[in-house]
Amino acid sequence: MRIPGRTAALLASAAAVAVALAGCEPPEEGADGKPRYPVRFDTPSARPHTPAGTRALYSRGDTGAGVRELQARLRQVQWLYDGPTGEYDDLTEKAVSGFQGKRGLPRTGRTDTVTWQRLLAMTHRPGTWELYLMGGQPAAPPDPRCLTGRVLCVSKTSRTLRWMIDGRTLTTVSVRFGSQYTPTREGVFSIYWKSRHHVSTLYDSPMPYAMFFSGGQAIHYSYDFAARGYAGGSHGCVNVRDEGAIASLFAQVRDGDRVVVSR
Repeated sequence: MRIPGRTAALLASAAAVAVALAGCEPPEEGADGKPRYPVRFDTPSARPHTPAGTRALYSRGDTGAGVRELQARLRQVQWLYDGPTGEYDDLTEKAVSGFQGKRGLPRTGRTDTVTWQRLLAMTHRPGTWELYLMGGQPAAPPDPRCLTGRVLCVSKTSRTLRWMIDGRTLTTVSVRFGSQYTPTREGVFSIYWKSRHHVSTLYDSPMPYAMFFSGGQAIHYSYDFAARGYAGGSHGCVNVRDEGAIASLFAQVRDGDRVVVSR
């Protein structure tokens, strides 16, 4: 049977392609006399697939505002219960790994772009006191009334207390205040009584290292603040969460030293 020239050329071209694909041997012929070409499928790699564009944002040992926001968002979805501290420590790494595993992502413990976008979609932007839930925020500039003498300079804006002598800051600690129903008074006061092991007779709660400055309001250590951070509040007192710092302050402050509480 005579094969038209164009058809013959197409068959020859197909045979050449088949030889190139299958190796040096010509392909088998089928029952119809036409060459049978092998069908091949690529075998997927056994390695985990990494989405294009994925890169590490934060990992163990990193510090800064970005890490603090990551920790605050992990707290929102209940994968982290400490901090935020701004330091990517072992607890943060473990929390990220758990979050990744729950959502079918590689459990690296490092925050990459895919993990971060998934976390963003599940959380809201944290506010200032979520970012500094356990304290550690920068102190506000001291009130001008704090620049002379011995002063406990308290800022409600930054929630900090500076211990200052003649305009020089010796110690800065995080503090919290009373609620809207029992607000901490603002103004200039003086320490009039110190009580190391004080217990409130009104609320039956411990007030260690209490330094009273206005009626029943005092600067003192708070177990609740140490445990819950700004999730709680006082009955008007200035709470300190760092027991070592308030113990040192208690030893230095004298009756008559001024207290300035400013907005």
